[in-house]
Amino acid sequence: MNRRLLVTLSILFIMLWAVSPAAKALPSYARQTGLACNGCHYTPPELNPAGRAFKLLAYVDRTKSSNIEVPGADKRRPGMEMLQTLPLGAWFETSFTSTKATQTGTQNGNFEFPQDISLFLAGGWAAHVGSFLQVTYNAQDDHFSMDNTDIRYANSVKLGGKDFVYGLTLNNNPTVEDLWNTTPVWGYPFIAPDSAPTPAAATIITSLGQDVAGLGAYTMYDSHFYFAGTIYRTDHIGSPQPTDGTSGSYNIRGTAPYWRAAWQNVGRLNMFEIGAYGIHVNSTPGAVSGLKDTYTDYGPDVQYDRVFHRDVLSLRGTYLRENSTLNATLAAGGASQAAHHLDTGNASVEYHFGQRISAQFGGFWIAGTMDPLLFAPAAESGSANGSPRSSGYITTFSVWPKQNIDLAVSYTAYNHFNGGTTNYDGSGRNAGDNNTLYVLTRFVF
Repeated sequence: MNRRLLVTLSILFIMLWAVSPAAKALPSYARQTGLACNGCHYTPPELNPAGRAFKLLAYVDRTKSSNIEVPGADKRRPGMEMLQTLPLGAWFETSFTSTKATQTGTQNGNFEFPQDISLFLAGGWAAHVGSFLQVTYNAQDDHFSMDNTDIRYANSVKLGGKDFVYGLTLNNNPTVEDLWNTTPVWGYPFIAPDSAPTPAAATIITSLGQDVAGLGAYTMYDSHFYFAGTIYRTDHIGSPQPTDGTSGSYNIRGTAPYWRAAWQNVGRLNMFEIGAYGIHVNSTPGAVSGLKDTYTDYGPDVQYDRVFHRDVLSLRGTYLRENSTLNATLAAGGASQAAHHLDTGNASVEYHFGQRISAQFGGFWIAGTMDPLLFAPAAESGSANGSPRSSGYITTFSVWPKQNIDLAVSYTAYNHFNGGTTNYDGSGRNAGDNNTLYVLTRFVF
């Protein structure tokens, strides 16, 4: 990367930190609760115990009764619940991405202005109903589309003298409903470029976002035991309805059940969570009948947060095992065998210096069955030996000069990429050539 350009970026980063004007936090949740971002986050999107409770109870703040008005004198038929303010918010992201070696036929060191713009309907709708609903403009696609969405109903009762919370979720991405920052949607890494090479292999649970619709239920007993389950069906955005044979890489046959179980203990200075999650999917790629591909993902996760006065140390990790039987892909000539497995995982450590600065370091790995057809040679994106093996680490440094401005720098380094360290694609590219510097500025308003 050009040294002068790097120095210029560093100066701009420092200037933005120094002169950023005073501003509020994420507006819809902040207006609703009267709290700044650090009332619910260590740093967004990482939830603290109060933020997890807020999400568990359907994004509705129970302590601020003025948030929702219930007009009408007829107590048997109360009137419509009217919000005093609409739960609207937005963010604007712009970024710079540079890989160690230029991607074929492209310029290196690219700015995206914007990378994306998101609009949010996020907050309480009624006494027990709320949402996190995101619509995002992506600069590369040049249009708005549905993004992560989680609409909830929640309530609570006493059971055996303990609090028992129960609720329903309607969402479009497995794990978007989760309360901890270990599972894929809200987990490590928390920021990532959209223009750098990424490993070819991925589990099914990370591949269904915004391409499914699910209805689920969840419970939390005594603030310790959490259980959730959601049933998903295919819901291709921008494709024919109902789904036909021209739609999507994954067309779910029947339903795809997702499950989640976790135990947490929250103390004054320590929070610990351990759990497990998984999904089972039957799919016919590019068809709605005939042979099926079957995927089963499952694995544990763990999170530990330790408070040191105003600072917080966070440790997180997860592992997923995917067993698959690719009968449809094999018959279509896309695989050399039916039985496959994929192992993925990551672990990270992060230190939050108050609410303004955080530093994170983590590693990731992917390994699994070699298949020269499923992971075929191709310049930059392919595998010369048919292996999905990838591994590396990510270092991230983030500054929030104000709670609705994020200035972040991350560096991703690969030890292995698509099965190799040198000439992994059969076209002369090395794993380290994909090492990526990523600079992000996010404005939340």
